[in-house]
Amino acid sequence: MMAHTRLKSENYNGYSSTEVSPTDEYSSLTSESSDYEKQGEVTGTTWYQTLIHLLKGNIGTGLLGLPLAVKNAGIVLGPLSLMVICAISLHCMDMLVRCAHQLSRRKQLPFLDYGDTVASALEGTPSPWLRAHSIWGRRLIDLLLIVTQLGFCCVYFVFLADNVKQVVESANGTTNNCHSNETVMFTNSMDSRLYMLCFLPFLILLVFIHNLKYLAIFSLLANIAMLVSVIMIYQYILKDIPNPSTLPYVTDGRSYTLFFGTAIFAAEGIGTILPLENKMQYPQQFRPVLYVGMILVTVLYISMGTLGYLRFGDAIRPSITLSLPSCWLYQSVKLLYSFAIFITYALQFYVAAEIIIPSATSRVGERWTVVVNVAVRILLVCLTCVLAVLIPRLDIVISLVGSVSSSVLALIIPPLLEIATYYSEGISRWAIFKNILIGLVGFLGFAAGTSVSLWELASS
Repeated sequence: MMAHTRLKSENYNGYSSTEVSPTDEYSSLTSESSDYEKQGEVTGTTWYQTLIHLLKGNIGTGLLGLPLAVKNAGIVLGPLSLMVICAISLHCMDMLVRCAHQLSRRKQLPFLDYGDTVASALEGTPSPWLRAHSIWGRRLIDLLLIVTQLGFCCVYFVFLADNVKQVVESANGTTNNCHSNETVMFTNSMDSRLYMLCFLPFLILLVFIHNLKYLAIFSLLANIAMLVSVIMIYQYILKDIPNPSTLPYVTDGRSYTLFFGTAIFAAEGIGTILPLENKMQYPQQFRPVLYVGMILVTVLYISMGTLGYLRFGDAIRPSITLSLPSCWLYQSVKLLYSFAIFITYALQFYVAAEIIIPSATSRVGERWTVVVNVAVRILLVCLTCVLAVLIPRLDIVISLVGSVSSSVLALIIPPLLEIATYYSEGISRWAIFKNILIGLVGFLGFAAGTSVSLWELASS
């Protein structure tokens, strides 16, 4: 669920990437399997490194919210819908890759990111108005990326507060019974919003690490912590799974819209696709890696969502970690995952900062560049904290972010992009119908999910 920024010598994940210019030698090959290959590139990532990055980019807080999402859809409809959404998301990712290939060949450029791809597609449309306003395609993508990434940061604030709050407050009340999922309740517990304020200064300091290479060791530790946490969660939920016949197979439409927002929040990793491909030593290997990686992600999503709901039933919390027992073993799971999310905040923030800060500093003199840089970073972190304080419900925040921006990036723009890219060359009626249908699904999810999330927020 991470997005991309411009092609630079360092991207949001902190991996090195060779900077290229339009004048570099570029091979415009006709075979689809060998398109988009950078000549002389020997320092890029291998296929298995790209697969690891792809998996890591799709495993986060959204994964932990899927059991509640399945509850909102039903024990039968939920997994089936999750499979369909992941399949559509994968198809949209593939469409984005193919369109970027086609447009890069037309413009004789070695690489196009998401925003450049949309802008280039609009430049080739038969509409004079769209051609004249093609730059707004990039600006729209930039805006959606900012909203999405800062939305992720808001989710992280709520996740950190809820999980650390539960660990702190159960420290003196745990029974050390790891076979019970009872949650110790405290009558004089500190509000979770105060925990968010406690995290605020530490996250402000974290985002001042401009060079993400300095976070490399912490990112590695965060990945290990996340992997251990997920394994321990599976180890618990696979024990004593209740009879699923007591759970509803299908829920009402209002709950289903909340499912859609959470599911697309988890499955929206489309912004990572083009940067990951561009960093590969042999980019023509990317599409098989994409399909293998997203199939593994889909299996993980469906199993976590289904088994988590089966294990906890109607008692499932917005994050499955909050439903784990109060013993020290599973409290450590919450701490490990919280550490991983804390570090990941800087990576998600980096994307939005790399879009906003250059634009802000370009409007002031050189002597004010550092001041503006510092001020914007502090204001953006404070903004995500304020929004999290105003919306302290993790499930609503996830559903709202997924419905508002993730659905547009992942489901609405890619099918329209394919129509715009291939319209001048001829595109079949079936492809147009298919793309309109996907876009319609994304739009309905956007409209219904956003309205229901806002209604739930207003009534809570």
